[in-house]
Amino acid sequence: MIFALLAAFTASTAAAAEYLAFSGTYTNRSSSQGIYAFRFDTATGKLTPLGLAAATDNPSFLTIHQNKKFLYAVNEIGKYQGKDTGTVTAFAIDPASHKLTELNKVTTQGTIPCHLKVDKTGRFLVLVNYGSGSTASFPIQPDGKLGEAVSVQQHTGSSVGPRQKGPHAHSINFSPDFRYGVVADLGLDKVFVYKFDSKSGALTPNTPPAIDLKPGSGPRHFAFHPNGRFGYVINELASTMTAMAYNAKAGSFTELQTLSTLPAGFTGTTHTAEVVVHPSGRFVYGSNRGHDSIAVFTVDPAAGKLTFVETTPTQGKTPRNFVIDPSGQFLLAENQDSSSIVTFRIDARTGRLTPTGEKLDTPMPVCLRFFSR
Repeated sequence: MIFALLAAFTASTAAAAEYLAFSGTYTNRSSSQGIYAFRFDTATGKLTPLGLAAATDNPSFLTIHQNKKFLYAVNEIGKYQGKDTGTVTAFAIDPASHKLTELNKVTTQGTIPCHLKVDKTGRFLVLVNYGSGSTASFPIQPDGKLGEAVSVQQHTGSSVGPRQKGPHAHSINFSPDFRYGVVADLGLDKVFVYKFDSKSGALTPNTPPAIDLKPGSGPRHFAFHPNGRFGYVINELASTMTAMAYNAKAGSFTELQTLSTLPAGFTGTTHTAEVVVHPSGRFVYGSNRGHDSIAVFTVDPAAGKLTFVETTPTQGKTPRNFVIDPSGQFLLAENQDSSSIVTFRIDARTGRLTPTGEKLDTPMPVCLRFFSR
């Protein structure tokens, strides 16, 4: 299996291609005006700026519809038109001009939305509200516009840390079969699982409703392994990575191990942000903000457990997020507080990262999404 995955990865790197990429940003903390467009060359790893694609408030996280016609962005705000709510905005994509045209905006039924996904049918969008600690789903109309929420699940409770006085839902991901939505809640030290109804778009609690992680962990983002048997959650407050076995039939998780994302002996202040599994399934990566690095792990394909390899400096401050390009050859780290995107080449055998020398200045990047024309 490993050789098949490695062969597929190697084959994918052979055919170079160009992609469009869109970056979500923070507009209230920088000179950014909204969502920016780029051209990415998989032959060289070079990211070329194309300018502002759309002006919008705090479009921190983005997702692109499967039909490649629409892009959706959370507006990470706490108030809209005098009400305690955030918004999510729908855009039409013009692949020729790389511009985005706003279609409509709806409230997220909660504050400070921070992560979102589109289901495999392309008929529903799901998101989480960090501020109010809730999960919601919305219908997508044939013209790409969003309808009002059809489902809202409010989390309740608290945990042991100063930032855990209440729920803070931080990410949502679909299971490989799209039967479940997986939500990491930093405030409650839980990873929730919701049943997803592909006909109505409703999210309802699974049985069991969640897996509990160590108090004070602060689960933030989550990623499935390509084989669908394992999942990985990065814990912001503890700077750890938790590997879990996944029961696809039941939609439930069992913890396998938890490892630090930091090198031995580090004592400074740092928090994790993103977790990404390489498309080959052989490596898992996590970002450290404060230590300002990407942690590299190898994966045991049979057991799903991780082995820590190293941390690689991101050559900037606060790598809130990062992505692996569509070819699987490059990792692009978005350094939020130094306003830069730095490209690293991925070693196909070891997973280690080497800077390519490509460093692009761009205002407060948060989330990068690729788009094939």
